[in-house]
Amino acid sequence: MVKHIIIWNLKDEYSLLEKEEIKNKIKEGLEGLRDKIKGLLDIKVNTEFLSSSNGDIMLDSTFDSEDALKGYQANEEHLKVAAFVRKVVKSRKCVDYVE
Repeated sequence: MVKHIIIWNLKDEYSLLEKEEIKNKIKEGLEGLRDKIKGLLDIKVNTEFLSSSNGDIMLDSTFDSEDALKGYQANEEHLKVAAFVRKVVKSRKCVDYVE
């Protein structure tokens, strides 16, 4: 199995209300890909963190292979969500690994 973890920080220009709306839209969009992409075993977007955290949104996804991850990254529906994410985030950290 391959894990694909991303942590994003939203742009500072957004109000707290706007950030909540953005986080919900990203969560809905990414989790909506469940059962639509071959090899995507699990996908969860976390938006509620302890005060010790320094990220706004975390994607935790699992794929059956590295090829499945590549397929997800090229998938048209994923690319639509990713385009929105790129517009609203100021930073992104990613870790991919074999579990």
